[in-house]
Amino acid sequence: MTSALPVPAALDDVPAAVESVLAAFFDRAVPVAADIDPQVGAAAEVVRDFVLQGGKRVRPTFAYAGWLAGRTAASGPSPADDADPGRPDSPDDSDALRVATSLELVQACALIHDDIIDRSDTRRGRMTVHRDFERRHRADGWAGDPGHHGVAAAILMGDLALAWADDLVHGHAPGDSAIGPPPRPLPAPVGRVWSSMRTEVLGGQYLDIVNEAGGDESVDAAYRVMQFKTAAYTVARPLELGATLASAPPTLISDLRSVGHDLGIAFQLRDDLLGVFGDPERTGKPSGDDLVAGKRTALLAIGLARAADRDPGVAARLRDAIGRPLTDDEVGSARAILVDVGAVDEIEQRITTLLESALATLEGAGLPSPIRAELTGFAHRIAHRST
Repeated sequence: MTSALPVPAALDDVPAAVESVLAAFFDRAVPVAADIDPQVGAAAEVVRDFVLQGGKRVRPTFAYAGWLAGRTAASGPSPADDADPGRPDSPDDSDALRVATSLELVQACALIHDDIIDRSDTRRGRMTVHRDFERRHRADGWAGDPGHHGVAAAILMGDLALAWADDLVHGHAPGDSAIGPPPRPLPAPVGRVWSSMRTEVLGGQYLDIVNEAGGDESVDAAYRVMQFKTAAYTVARPLELGATLASAPPTLISDLRSVGHDLGIAFQLRDDLLGVFGDPERTGKPSGDDLVAGKRTALLAIGLARAADRDPGVAARLRDAIGRPLTDDEVGSARAILVDVGAVDEIEQRITTLLESALATLEGAGLPSPIRAELTGFAHRIAHRST
């Protein structure tokens, strides 16, 4: 079927193709919001600008990789009885790209809400959405508390992004029949993966705030949050989503899910390191932001456990650096403790082990060399990224 959507020739082409699909979606969705009221349209533009201002597009890339892997896999039993590749109404590359792109709107919802939870002022070097709405409230001289207004508006716009994700995954846009060709119903197994992913990411986010409130410093608690808040919806579910759309054999879907779990945990462990040691010029977040936000990360859990074994006083100093504003010297002191007790080295070793496990599974998954090579290269990049 001929498609108006750009079709990536390789994984490196996915981010640009995703940008095109998002732009086309917003061209239809934002005016519909503006028809409700100009203020609603202006708020929708904030969501649009937030989504289009940048990002690595990791989740769509993995979803499209799952599609390519499933499409090129050896024939086998199909988990999607209603998605026979031989039928004219079966999913094609444009459907896969649309489904992959919808993950960016789920991500937008998660980031907007995450920044509220963490009281973050910046994201990607720019004002966070709730701070932007707070600024607009002040600039317009409106009544009430600007901070509360900013949070309330951002919550609603995060919800809108999640609603738009459902529209896009099904090929619809508000006020318009379709994005690209007329939409085909998603195969039921794809819908089940999509549904599970949404529940998991919200459940993982809730566990994250419960751990912070309850002061759970255990490594097990940190890993459970990573499993659902990050690993599942960043890598494992996107790979599974694409492969299921392609009616891949169950064994391949299982292998890709395993790869996704390992790479997703490695991705988050790298994120933990960047949240404390990252360069603000590259990460777009303040130095030591995870410490200030009080995030109960695996890095922090390991650091506290190791520090307590060595010297309870050192553990107390590290614990004192959690969940409050810090000076540059205090950030430097907390970093030094994490390095000295070996927590940073342990995290780096875990990332290496997870990457090696993922690559070994890929090697044995029976994938054609081109897609295996692309996935291998992408796995290395996300495990060793600096932003």
